[in-house]
Amino acid sequence: MSSVANKILDFFSFRRIAIPIVIGLAAASYLVYKNFDLSVFKNINWSWTIAFWLFMAVLLMGVRAIAYMYRLRILTDNQISWRRSFDTIMLWEFASSITPSIVGGSAIALYIVNKEGINMGRTTAIVLITSLFDEIFYITVVPIVIFLAGYDRIFTIDAEFALLSSKVGLLGVFLSGYIFIVILSFIIFYGIFINPRGTKWILIKLFKLPFLKKWFQGAVNTGDQIITTSKEMKGKGAMFWFKVYFSTFITWTARFWMVNCIILAFIAVNEHFLIYARQLVMWVILLISPTPGGSGVAEFIFSDFLGEFITPGLVPALAFLWRLLSFYPYIFIGVIILPAWIRRVYNRS
Repeated sequence: MSSVANKILDFFSFRRIAIPIVIGLAAASYLVYKNFDLSVFKNINWSWTIAFWLFMAVLLMGVRAIAYMYRLRILTDNQISWRRSFDTIMLWEFASSITPSIVGGSAIALYIVNKEGINMGRTTAIVLITSLFDEIFYITVVPIVIFLAGYDRIFTIDAEFALLSSKVGLLGVFLSGYIFIVILSFIIFYGIFINPRGTKWILIKLFKLPFLKKWFQGAVNTGDQIITTSKEMKGKGAMFWFKVYFSTFITWTARFWMVNCIILAFIAVNEHFLIYARQLVMWVILLISPTPGGSGVAEFIFSDFLGEFITPGLVPALAFLWRLLSFYPYIFIGVIILPAWIRRVYNRS
């Protein structure tokens, strides 16, 4: 194997895998210890209703994975089979799960997709377009959901966060994150679809400023990626982009509504758009989480954001169940398929 390959494989070390698991289990254990109420569990009516909604939660996670795989096949013009798409998506999610949310797993994703036989130009385009459409989904859905749920009912949580050496409330963090996502998405969209070389020129000039110089090389690389993506995606029709957005919409909708199903299994709630809206706000907080995959942070903010819809003694247990379905499977599946994937791609090479 090449030195680059060895560095990538070192990324999936035991220590990296163990850290998010330990942090997440420690946070869940602490919350259960502080809020455990045996009487609440004794009063649960274990019925087919619980089984049905938990099945729906698991089903939605399956739908999410299939939509991810479908989007990957669209972006590769079906060069990757369904079976190889599964390996790619699971390893991509695996990398994201053991990487701090603010960093993401894009660098590893480039390597994984490229090793599936996709040339580096198309691989760069796939990773960048995937990120762009994730952001476009968020930008387009947030205003609709906030309107349906009611603005005055979403930002009622009394919390403060450190942002640029200042203390800001939940609304301030959300607006800062949302505006940043809009600006970033506009730059990438403009660069890919309108003026790629001009965008790179602007990035280079901007990051020559003294206080931005340390990110100059990253800006150059981003400019190159935008130009490459523009070339690779040139000439794609409206139906192609509709399929990309539709699969993105299904992926993220399944991810968020899975939480609604978990809560419905135990609590007869009807505030579904409010729960959905709260999760959209949670997502911004998790984006800036310093822990791998938001581990530890996710369990705590679940209680803060969604606790009012759940019987108090059940909140930590449902937070853990949420992570058990939406986070840990990617780590365990990744550990299982990684050795076989390594043998397959290097034997082919």
